[in-house]
Amino acid sequence: MTEGEIDNGALTTEGCAAIIGTSDKIQHVFSLIRKVADADTTVLVRGESGTGKELVAQALHQEGGRRQGPFVAVNCGAIPAELLESELFGHERGAFTHAVRTRPGRFELADGGTVFLDEIAEMSPMLQVKLLRVLQEKKFERVGGTRTIVSDFRVVAATNRDLEEEVSRGNFREDLYYRLNVIPIETPPLRERVSDIPLLIDHFIARCNRSRRTKITGLHPRAMECLLAYHWPGNVRELENLMERMVILSSGRQLGVEDLPERLLAASPVPASRVSADGESGERTAATPVGNPAEFAAAVVGGDPGSGRWLIPPSGFVLSERVAEFEKVLIVRAMEQTGWVKNRAAKLLNVNRTTLLEKMKRYNLTEPQDASKV
Repeated sequence: MTEGEIDNGALTTEGCAAIIGTSDKIQHVFSLIRKVADADTTVLVRGESGTGKELVAQALHQEGGRRQGPFVAVNCGAIPAELLESELFGHERGAFTHAVRTRPGRFELADGGTVFLDEIAEMSPMLQVKLLRVLQEKKFERVGGTRTIVSDFRVVAATNRDLEEEVSRGNFREDLYYRLNVIPIETPPLRERVSDIPLLIDHFIARCNRSRRTKITGLHPRAMECLLAYHWPGNVRELENLMERMVILSSGRQLGVEDLPERLLAASPVPASRVSADGESGERTAATPVGNPAEFAAAVVGGDPGSGRWLIPPSGFVLSERVAEFEKVLIVRAMEQTGWVKNRAAKLLNVNRTTLLEKMKRYNLTEPQDASKV
Protein backbone atom coordinates (compact mmCIF):
# COMPACT_ATOMS: atom_id res chain seq x y z
CA MET A 1 0.00 0.00 0.00
CA THR A 2 1.42 3.35 -0.97
CA GLU A 3 1.59 6.39 1.27
CA GLY A 4 -1.71 8.12 1.79
CA GLU A 5 -3.71 5.23 0.36
CA ILE A 6 -7.07 4.65 2.02
CA ASP A 7 -8.59 1.21 2.47
CA ASN A 8 -12.17 1.29 3.68
CA GLY A 9 -11.98 -2.07 5.38
CA ALA A 10 -11.53 -3.95 2.12
CA LEU A 11 -8.18 -5.58 2.79
CA THR A 12 -7.74 -8.72 0.69
CA THR A 13 -6.87 -10.97 3.66
CA GLU A 14 -8.12 -9.97 7.08
CA GLY A 15 -6.32 -9.66 10.38
CA CYS A 16 -3.58 -12.00 11.48
CA ALA A 17 -4.44 -14.35 8.60
CA ALA A 18 -2.59 -11.96 6.29
CA ILE A 19 0.65 -12.67 8.16
CA ILE A 20 2.24 -16.00 7.21
CA GLY A 21 3.99 -17.99 9.92
CA THR A 22 3.74 -20.48 12.77
CA SER A 23 7.01 -19.79 14.61
CA ASP A 24 7.01 -18.82 18.29
CA LYS A 25 8.18 -15.31 17.41
CA ILE A 26 5.32 -14.60 15.04
CA GLN A 27 2.79 -16.31 17.32
CA HIS A 28 3.81 -13.85 20.04
CA VAL A 29 3.06 -10.99 17.63
CA PHE A 30 -0.38 -12.50 16.90
CA SER A 31 -1.06 -12.71 20.63
CA LEU A 32 -0.23 -9.03 21.16
CA ILE A 33 -2.35 -7.98 18.18
CA ARG A 34 -5.42 -9.78 19.52
CA LYS A 35 -4.92 -8.38 23.02
CA VAL A 36 -4.79 -4.73 21.96
CA ALA A 37 -6.87 -4.74 18.76
CA ASP A 38 -10.04 -3.46 20.46
CA ALA A 39 -8.25 -0.79 22.49
CA ASP A 40 -7.87 2.70 21.08
CA THR A 41 -4.41 2.92 22.60
CA THR A 42 -1.57 4.09 20.38
CA VAL A 43 0.67 1.25 19.17
CA LEU A 44 4.30 1.57 18.08
CA VAL A 45 5.42 -1.19 15.72
CA ARG A 46 9.19 -1.57 15.65
CA GLY A 47 11.37 -3.73 13.46
CA GLU A 48 13.82 -3.90 10.60
CA SER A 49 12.81 -2.94 7.07
CA GLY A 50 10.87 -5.65 5.29
CA THR A 51 9.57 -7.42 8.41
CA GLY A 52 5.89 -6.64 7.80
CA LYS A 53 5.18 -3.66 10.05
CA GLU A 54 2.32 -2.44 7.85
CA LEU A 55 0.77 -5.92 7.89
CA VAL A 56 0.77 -5.73 11.69
CA ALA A 57 -0.93 -2.32 11.52
CA GLN A 58 -3.54 -3.70 9.12
CA ALA A 59 -4.12 -6.69 11.40
CA LEU A 60 -4.66 -4.36 14.39
CA HIS A 61 -7.26 -2.52 12.33
CA GLN A 62 -9.01 -5.64 11.03
CA GLU A 63 -9.05 -7.51 14.34
CA GLY A 64 -10.53 -4.54 16.24
CA GLY A 65 -13.79 -2.67 16.38
CA ARG A 66 -12.69 -0.12 13.77
CA ARG A 67 -12.56 -2.69 10.96
CA GLN A 68 -15.54 -1.09 9.20
CA GLY A 69 -13.78 2.28 9.14
CA PRO A 70 -11.01 3.46 6.80
CA PHE A 71 -7.40 2.35 7.09
CA VAL A 72 -5.20 5.29 6.09
CA ALA A 73 -1.48 4.66 5.56
CA VAL A 74 0.99 7.55 5.38
CA ASN A 75 4.70 7.03 4.74
CA CYS A 76 6.29 9.95 6.56
CA GLY A 77 9.65 9.29 4.92
CA ALA A 78 8.32 9.28 1.35
CA ILE A 79 6.58 12.66 1.46
CA PRO A 80 8.67 15.88 1.50
CA ALA A 81 8.57 17.62 4.87
CA GLU A 82 6.98 20.75 3.44
CA LEU A 83 4.08 18.68 2.04
CA LEU A 84 3.60 16.26 4.92
CA GLU A 85 1.79 18.80 7.11
CA SER A 86 -0.80 19.39 4.40
CA GLU A 87 -1.05 15.65 3.78
CA LEU A 88 -1.83 14.95 7.43
CA PHE A 89 -3.92 17.95 8.42
CA GLY A 90 -5.34 19.09 5.07
CA HIS A 91 -5.38 22.67 3.82
CA GLU A 92 -7.77 25.47 2.96
CA ARG A 93 -8.04 27.02 -0.47
CA GLY A 94 -5.34 29.68 -0.92
CA ALA A 95 -3.30 28.46 2.07
CA PHE A 96 -0.21 28.32 -0.16
CA THR A 97 0.77 28.45 -3.83
CA HIS A 98 -1.19 25.95 -5.94
CA ALA A 99 -3.73 25.35 -3.13
CA VAL A 100 -6.62 25.94 -5.54
CA ARG A 101 -9.18 24.07 -3.47
CA THR A 102 -9.81 22.92 0.07
CA ARG A 103 -8.44 19.46 0.75
CA PRO A 104 -9.14 17.31 3.82
CA GLY A 105 -6.11 15.71 5.48
CA ARG A 106 -5.48 12.09 6.39
CA PHE A 107 -6.46 12.53 10.03
CA GLU A 108 -9.82 13.92 8.91
CA LEU A 109 -10.38 11.16 6.36
CA ALA A 110 -9.54 8.48 8.94
CA ASP A 111 -12.54 9.38 11.13
CA GLY A 112 -13.85 6.12 12.61
CA GLY A 113 -10.80 4.16 11.47
CA THR A 114 -7.03 3.88 11.81
CA VAL A 115 -4.12 6.08 10.73
CA PHE A 116 -0.86 4.23 10.10
CA LEU A 117 2.17 6.52 10.32
CA ASP A 118 5.07 4.62 8.79
CA GLU A 119 8.67 5.81 9.27
CA ILE A 120 7.57 8.10 12.07
CA ALA A 121 11.21 8.91 12.93
CA GLU A 122 11.49 10.89 9.68
CA MET A 123 8.97 13.48 10.84
CA SER A 124 10.32 17.02 11.35
CA PRO A 125 10.46 18.53 14.88
CA MET A 126 7.75 21.06 13.99
CA LEU A 127 5.36 18.32 12.90
CA GLN A 128 6.23 16.26 15.96
CA VAL A 129 4.82 19.05 18.13
CA LYS A 130 1.60 19.15 16.10
CA LEU A 131 1.27 15.38 16.17
CA LEU A 132 1.60 15.34 19.96
CA ARG A 133 -1.40 17.66 20.26
CA VAL A 134 -3.43 15.56 17.83
CA LEU A 135 -2.69 12.39 19.79
CA GLN A 136 -3.73 14.03 23.05
CA GLU A 137 -6.84 15.92 21.91
CA LYS A 138 -7.87 14.43 18.54
CA LYS A 139 -8.32 18.04 17.38
CA PHE A 140 -6.48 20.02 14.71
CA GLU A 141 -6.82 22.79 12.11
CA ARG A 142 -6.15 22.55 8.41
CA VAL A 143 -3.18 24.46 7.05
CA GLY A 144 -4.35 28.05 6.50
CA GLY A 145 -7.56 27.44 8.44
CA THR A 146 -8.93 28.53 11.83
CA ARG A 147 -11.78 26.05 12.31
CA THR A 148 -10.95 23.24 14.73
CA ILE A 149 -11.73 19.82 13.33
CA VAL A 150 -12.49 16.85 15.58
CA SER A 151 -11.81 13.35 14.23
CA ASP A 152 -12.08 9.96 15.93
CA PHE A 153 -9.19 7.78 14.81
CA ARG A 154 -6.60 5.41 16.21
CA VAL A 155 -2.90 5.90 15.51
CA VAL A 156 -0.50 3.06 14.80
CA ALA A 157 3.06 4.23 14.16
CA ALA A 158 6.06 2.28 12.86
CA THR A 159 9.80 2.75 12.62
CA ASN A 160 12.96 0.80 11.85
CA ARG A 161 15.04 3.22 13.91
CA ASP A 162 16.07 3.07 17.57
CA LEU A 163 13.81 5.83 18.89
CA GLU A 164 15.51 5.88 22.29
CA GLU A 165 18.75 6.71 20.51
CA GLU A 166 16.99 9.35 18.40
CA VAL A 167 15.60 10.92 21.59
CA SER A 168 19.06 11.01 23.19
CA ARG A 169 20.43 12.75 20.09
CA GLY A 170 17.67 15.33 20.13
CA ASN A 171 16.18 14.15 16.83
CA PHE A 172 12.89 12.95 18.30
CA ARG A 173 10.77 14.49 21.04
CA GLU A 174 10.83 12.53 24.28
CA ASP A 175 7.20 13.34 25.16
CA LEU A 176 6.04 12.18 21.73
CA TYR A 177 8.04 8.98 22.08
CA TYR A 178 6.30 8.11 25.34
CA ARG A 179 2.94 9.00 23.84
CA LEU A 180 3.52 6.67 20.89
CA ASN A 181 5.17 3.84 22.79
CA VAL A 182 2.14 2.91 24.91
CA ILE A 183 1.95 -0.56 23.38
CA PRO A 184 5.17 -1.61 21.59
CA ILE A 185 5.11 -4.53 19.14
CA GLU A 186 8.37 -5.88 17.73
CA THR A 187 8.29 -7.53 14.29
CA PRO A 188 10.98 -10.23 14.26
CA PRO A 189 13.56 -10.36 11.45
CA LEU A 190 13.30 -13.34 9.11
CA ARG A 191 16.57 -14.83 10.38
CA GLU A 192 14.87 -15.29 13.77
CA ARG A 193 11.89 -17.15 12.29
CA VAL A 194 13.61 -19.52 9.88
CA SER A 195 10.90 -22.17 10.33
CA ASP A 196 8.47 -19.80 8.59
CA ILE A 197 10.58 -19.57 5.40
CA PRO A 198 9.10 -22.70 3.69
CA LEU A 199 5.56 -21.42 4.40
CA LEU A 200 6.41 -18.01 2.98
CA ILE A 201 8.02 -19.56 -0.10
CA ASP A 202 4.92 -21.68 -0.80
CA HIS A 203 2.72 -18.60 -0.34
CA PHE A 204 4.78 -16.44 -2.71
CA ILE A 205 5.05 -19.17 -5.37
CA ALA A 206 1.28 -19.75 -5.25
CA ARG A 207 0.63 -16.03 -5.55
CA CYS A 208 2.99 -15.71 -8.53
CA ASN A 209 1.38 -18.73 -10.18
CA ARG A 210 -2.01 -17.05 -9.89
CA SER A 211 -0.93 -13.62 -11.06
CA ARG A 212 1.45 -14.73 -13.83
CA ARG A 213 -0.32 -17.96 -14.84
CA THR A 214 2.82 -20.01 -14.24
CA LYS A 215 2.89 -23.61 -13.02
CA ILE A 216 5.84 -23.76 -10.65
CA THR A 217 5.45 -26.81 -8.42
CA GLY A 218 7.87 -25.82 -5.69
CA LEU A 219 11.50 -25.56 -4.65
CA HIS A 220 14.25 -28.16 -4.95
CA PRO A 221 15.44 -29.34 -1.49
CA ARG A 222 18.98 -28.16 -2.14
CA ALA A 223 17.74 -24.69 -3.08
CA MET A 224 15.65 -24.69 0.09
CA GLU A 225 18.80 -25.45 2.09
CA CYS A 226 20.42 -22.38 0.55
CA LEU A 227 17.49 -20.14 1.47
CA LEU A 228 17.32 -21.49 5.02
CA ALA A 229 21.06 -20.81 5.49
CA TYR A 230 20.89 -17.25 4.14
CA HIS A 231 20.82 -14.36 6.66
CA TRP A 232 18.10 -12.27 4.87
CA PRO A 233 19.14 -8.65 5.51
CA GLY A 234 16.05 -7.49 3.58
CA ASN A 235 13.78 -9.88 5.52
CA VAL A 236 10.41 -11.01 4.12
CA ARG A 237 10.38 -8.31 1.44
CA GLU A 238 13.70 -9.62 0.08
CA LEU A 239 12.35 -13.19 0.05
CA GLU A 240 9.18 -12.05 -1.72
CA ASN A 241 11.13 -10.23 -4.43
CA LEU A 242 13.51 -13.18 -4.84
CA MET A 243 10.70 -15.67 -5.33
CA GLU A 244 9.05 -13.42 -7.93
CA ARG A 245 12.35 -13.17 -9.81
CA MET A 246 12.93 -16.93 -9.69
CA VAL A 247 9.41 -17.72 -10.93
CA ILE A 248 9.72 -15.26 -13.81
CA LEU A 249 13.16 -16.45 -14.95
CA SER A 250 12.79 -20.18 -14.32
CA SER A 251 12.64 -22.42 -17.38
CA GLY A 252 11.39 -25.49 -15.49
CA ARG A 253 8.55 -26.51 -13.22
CA GLN A 254 10.74 -26.69 -10.11
CA LEU A 255 12.95 -23.88 -8.83
CA GLY A 256 16.51 -25.07 -8.27
CA VAL A 257 19.88 -23.82 -7.08
CA GLU A 258 20.67 -22.70 -10.62
CA ASP A 259 17.81 -20.20 -10.32
CA LEU A 260 19.34 -18.51 -7.26
CA PRO A 261 21.42 -15.33 -7.71
CA GLU A 262 25.18 -15.63 -7.29
CA ARG A 263 25.28 -13.20 -4.35
CA LEU A 264 22.93 -15.42 -2.37
CA LEU A 265 24.87 -18.58 -3.18
CA ALA A 266 28.08 -16.87 -2.09
CA ALA A 267 26.49 -15.83 1.20
CA SER A 268 24.93 -19.24 1.94
CA PRO A 269 27.13 -22.12 0.74
CA VAL A 270 25.12 -25.20 -0.20
CA PRO A 271 25.60 -28.12 2.18
CA ALA A 272 26.68 -31.13 0.13
CA SER A 273 27.54 -34.70 1.06
CA ARG A 274 30.89 -36.04 0.02
CA VAL A 275 30.34 -38.09 -3.13
CA SER A 276 32.72 -40.74 -4.34
CA ALA A 277 33.70 -41.10 -7.97
CA ASP A 278 31.13 -43.85 -8.49
CA GLY A 279 28.33 -41.52 -7.41
CA GLU A 280 27.61 -42.97 -3.95
CA SER A 281 27.21 -40.55 -1.06
CA GLY A 282 29.18 -40.74 2.13
CA GLU A 283 29.94 -38.65 5.18
CA ARG A 284 30.78 -35.01 4.55
CA THR A 285 34.34 -33.92 5.22
CA ALA A 286 35.86 -30.45 5.42
CA ALA A 287 36.40 -28.97 1.99
CA THR A 288 39.99 -28.21 1.04
CA PRO A 289 41.38 -26.62 -2.11
CA VAL A 290 42.97 -28.84 -4.74
CA GLY A 291 46.65 -28.95 -3.84
CA ASN A 292 49.69 -30.72 -5.26
CA PRO A 293 48.66 -32.83 -8.28
CA ALA A 294 51.22 -35.41 -7.18
CA GLU A 295 49.16 -36.05 -4.03
CA PHE A 296 46.11 -36.79 -6.15
CA ALA A 297 48.19 -39.04 -8.38
CA ALA A 298 49.45 -40.92 -5.31
CA ALA A 299 45.90 -41.50 -4.12
CA VAL A 300 44.80 -42.70 -7.54
CA VAL A 301 47.57 -45.30 -7.87
CA GLY A 302 47.27 -46.47 -4.27
CA GLY A 303 50.25 -44.70 -2.67
CA ASP A 304 50.41 -42.58 0.48
CA PRO A 305 49.58 -38.95 -0.47
CA GLY A 306 51.24 -37.56 2.64
CA SER A 307 54.48 -39.48 2.50
CA GLY A 308 56.10 -37.37 -0.19
CA ARG A 309 57.21 -40.63 -1.84
CA TRP A 310 55.12 -42.96 -3.93
CA LEU A 311 55.88 -45.51 -6.59
CA ILE A 312 54.04 -47.02 -9.49
CA PRO A 313 53.29 -50.61 -8.46
CA PRO A 314 55.54 -53.26 -10.04
CA SER A 315 52.57 -54.74 -11.88
CA GLY A 316 52.03 -51.35 -13.51
CA PHE A 317 48.63 -49.91 -14.48
CA VAL A 318 46.70 -48.65 -17.48
CA LEU A 319 47.47 -44.95 -17.73
CA SER A 320 44.19 -44.02 -19.42
CA GLU A 321 42.19 -45.67 -16.62
CA ARG A 322 44.10 -43.84 -13.89
CA VAL A 323 43.77 -40.51 -15.74
CA ALA A 324 40.03 -41.12 -16.05
CA GLU A 325 39.78 -41.78 -12.30
CA PHE A 326 41.73 -38.62 -11.60
CA GLU A 327 39.35 -36.68 -13.86
CA LYS A 328 36.32 -38.18 -12.12
CA VAL A 329 37.66 -37.11 -8.72
CA LEU A 330 38.10 -33.53 -9.92
CA ILE A 331 34.65 -33.39 -11.51
CA VAL A 332 32.93 -34.68 -8.38
CA ARG A 333 34.90 -32.23 -6.25
CA ALA A 334 33.83 -29.33 -8.49
CA MET A 335 30.19 -30.46 -8.40
CA GLU A 336 30.24 -30.70 -4.61
CA GLN A 337 31.73 -27.24 -4.25
CA THR A 338 29.03 -25.69 -6.42
CA GLY A 339 26.08 -27.60 -5.01
CA TRP A 340 25.80 -29.67 -8.22
CA VAL A 341 25.02 -26.64 -10.32
CA LYS A 342 26.53 -27.63 -13.64
CA ASN A 343 27.04 -24.14 -15.04
CA ARG A 344 29.08 -23.12 -12.01
CA ALA A 345 31.05 -26.39 -11.94
CA ALA A 346 31.92 -26.00 -15.62
CA LYS A 347 33.16 -22.47 -14.92
CA LEU A 348 35.25 -23.78 -12.01
CA LEU A 349 36.84 -26.42 -14.24
CA ASN A 350 37.20 -24.03 -17.21
CA VAL A 351 35.31 -26.32 -19.59
CA ASN A 352 32.14 -25.89 -21.62
CA ARG A 353 28.95 -27.04 -19.96
CA THR A 354 28.33 -29.53 -22.77
CA THR A 355 31.81 -31.00 -22.25
CA LEU A 356 31.12 -31.40 -18.55
CA LEU A 357 27.77 -33.09 -19.26
CA GLU A 358 29.44 -35.52 -21.70
CA LYS A 359 32.08 -36.49 -19.14
CA MET A 360 29.50 -36.93 -16.37
CA LYS A 361 27.47 -39.18 -18.65
CA ARG A 362 30.58 -41.16 -19.62
CA TYR A 363 31.54 -41.70 -15.97
CA ASN A 364 27.94 -42.21 -14.82
CA LEU A 365 28.21 -39.36 -12.30
CA THR A 366 24.91 -38.28 -10.77
CA GLU A 367 23.94 -36.14 -7.83
CA PRO A 368 23.12 -38.01 -4.59
CA GLN A 369 19.51 -39.15 -4.14
CA ASP A 370 19.09 -38.98 -7.92
CA ALA A 371 18.07 -35.28 -7.82
CA SER A 372 20.36 -33.98 -10.52
CA LYS A 373 20.08 -30.54 -12.05
CA VAL A 374 19.27 -30.09 -15.72
